[in-house]
Amino acid sequence: MKPLTLTTFESSIGTFLIGGHEEAVYFVKMGDRDEWVEKWRLKNQVAEPVFDENAFSNVKEEFLQYLNGELINFTFKTDLLGTEFQKQVWKALKDIPYGQQWTYKDIAGAINKPKAIRAVGGAINKNPITIAIPCHRVIGSDGSLTGYASGLDKKRFLLHHETKSKHWLHQTS
Repeated sequence: MKPLTLTTFESSIGTFLIGGHEEAVYFVKMGDRDEWVEKWRLKNQVAEPVFDENAFSNVKEEFLQYLNGELINFTFKTDLLGTEFQKQVWKALKDIPYGQQWTYKDIAGAINKPKAIRAVGGAINKNPITIAIPCHRVIGSDGSLTGYASGLDKKRFLLHHETKSKHWLHQTS
């Protein structure tokens, strides 16, 4: 079985939970996710978690830099556990430029599966790494904000944060 180390950290938008192993991150989630972790762990055949408050300091630092408007591209290593289709979708999410929004249809087109819009939505719903794999940048084709596991208030905040930070970063560079 693969190992699982868990840690948490507090931020301006709430508590983050990080899970992974010595070399890479499996997931980053916002809020209390005990039940989610247990289901995820059993599905992915990962060992009982070990909590280490000092783990993943580089990941914590990148999230804090992002929230402070100082970082737009995450660099920490990931170990994504999912189907090949899900991994294609998650990779396409990472291609959405900071401060922009794409639709589910855009993502389906990006992975050369233009008719797989509903399946894309399902894969986005399973996104294991909040913010760094930016599913918050996906909106409905009519421009509406659609579901977000951490709540639409967090999605609205993140989109506004990126728009505001994008302008600030552009002016200072």
